Amino acid sequence: MAKKLLPALLLSLLAAGCSTTITNLTPGREFRNPNGLYPIEAAVATTQQTLRWDSIKPNVVVAKEFYSMHPTALMTNRWETLIPVPADATVIYYRFKFDYNYNAFGSAPKANSKLSRMYRLQIMDK
Repeated sequence: MAKKLLPALLLSLLAAGCSTTITNLTPGREFRNPNGLYPIEAAVATTQQTLRWDSIKPNVVVAKEFYSMHPTALMTNRWETLIPVPADATVIYYRFKFDYNYNAFGSAPKANSKLSRMYRLQIMDK
């Protein structure tokens, strides 16, 4: 009986030890930009050793629109993009979605994703 429970216990301990944090690096307020594009940036920190960093595909989600992010220069865990905001908008709500692969025991890499909480960007007139 103990031999059957040991692998399940070890697997649950390994899973509980992995945590991934998405950090929003974007200020909460920006002055209105004439071109209507606003920079959004995020960082990822994780203790998941099986994560395949080269497979990460980050997006900013605004309503139902997805905006692809690209790596920030000279950084390995940060991504950025520009999102369009309508000229009459004063507030926009967004979140991050990171899709990635991880190495699984005895099989091909598996897919997973992490969704951040909702963030608010206030657009201020000068």
